[in-house]
Amino acid sequence: MKVLVVDDDVVARMMLMHLVDHCGQFEIVEAEDGEDAWRKLAAGLRPAILFCDLRMPNLDGMGLLARVRADAGLATLPVVLVSAASDAETLSEAGRLGADGYIVKPFAAGQVRAQLARLVQPDEDPVEVAQRLGITLERVLLYFGGLQRQLEEAGPALAALPMPERSARLERLAEGCATFGLADGAARLRAAATIDDPHAVQAALAQALGAVLRQQARTQGLA
Repeated sequence: MKVLVVDDDVVARMMLMHLVDHCGQFEIVEAEDGEDAWRKLAAGLRPAILFCDLRMPNLDGMGLLARVRADAGLATLPVVLVSAASDAETLSEAGRLGADGYIVKPFAAGQVRAQLARLVQPDEDPVEVAQRLGITLERVLLYFGGLQRQLEEAGPALAALPMPERSARLERLAEGCATFGLADGAARLRAAATIDDPHAVQAALAQALGAVLRQQARTQGLA
């Protein structure tokens, strides 16, 4: 899983990257400010979570967060803001813009670990999925193919549905993801089911579909 760490202070950035590295098996990508991070995201980078400093030149943390939430492909990306500021006004603004978490400097390993545990849920190993369900890896591949088709077909159809029906469809897709060990995809679909935001829905579908495709590739290598 990729983690994007954004901070214009190279020492603070390296410290946060070090803490993330000690919390699990993550591929860490760094950016020196919000504009640098946005270029990477616009070029196709899709991290599992984004840690972003609040005060930066060019594009600050609030500005990057606003861009992420306004982009259909990134709207459900978990964003944790990082700052030395802990006043009520700053925290309120971060929440209003849709930040998923907030870490106050100086960093503590427990804070970073807690945010990762809360917001990043790794996919289950395909072999464990097959054993849990009592089926072969070949059968798991077939189910992944079916789930892939459902997610691909859901995109255009969901936009025209009223909120209650759309939420029910998203919940069913989330159940499918959860059944086959795609915890992060399931969580994002369930989150999208609770808000009336077409951008968030499309972003959640894209994230879930990406997880299915990755697991298909992993399963093919094992079958």
